[in-house]
Amino acid sequence: MISKLHFITQAVNGNSHAEAAKAACAVGADWVQLRVKHQPEALWKEEALQTKAICQKYGSTFIINDNVALAAEVDADGVHLGKTDMSPAEARMLLGSGKIIGGTANTFEDVQRLVAQGVDYVGLGPFRFTSTKDNLSPILGLEGYQNILQQCHSANISIPVIAIGGIATADVAPLLAAGVYGIAISSAINLATDKVQMVKLFQKELHAEAIDFSN
Repeated sequence: MISKLHFITQAVNGNSHAEAAKAACAVGADWVQLRVKHQPEALWKEEALQTKAICQKYGSTFIINDNVALAAEVDADGVHLGKTDMSPAEARMLLGSGKIIGGTANTFEDVQRLVAQGVDYVGLGPFRFTSTKDNLSPILGLEGYQNILQQCHSANISIPVIAIGGIATADVAPLLAAGVYGIAISSAINLATDKVQMVKLFQKELHAEAIDFSN
């Protein structure tokens, strides 16, 4: 099952990605995406092995960003593919039918392409500017999500859509009302002084009754 709250690791404040994952899992995060950038392969693999062990301990889903070969090598639960990464169809051939494959989208056409290639969920964004991602795609904002998700509805596309990009707790309810399935969070949790409270706030918003913001 696809979680409604995707935690994305960062190596901040002197902590490794694995340590960030442990801190998030310990306070209730049940889905971890390991996103390592610009690091040697050996370090990436070590972070992956440590993060996998942490996720297994807490019963969290373990996803690796970008690196399909590493996901296969360490037997991760799945992989998340950026727009310039390996195609979902190729990743599926390497990983098999039992693994989770997600893909990044910025437009309705992106969503259509990913669905046609058999992804399990779509990461749609960015919602607003975020410094955690290089080469940021055009900002969508709430109106962008509403437009794309309405097109999905008209095309009978019901795949889980995960919003990403500088999302705060106050953004969750209107994004859910627009039709997103869940959200992906990095800095808001990684940089929080009270991670327990932050995860609880996001979970509370994600599981609250939907409010109609269209009027």
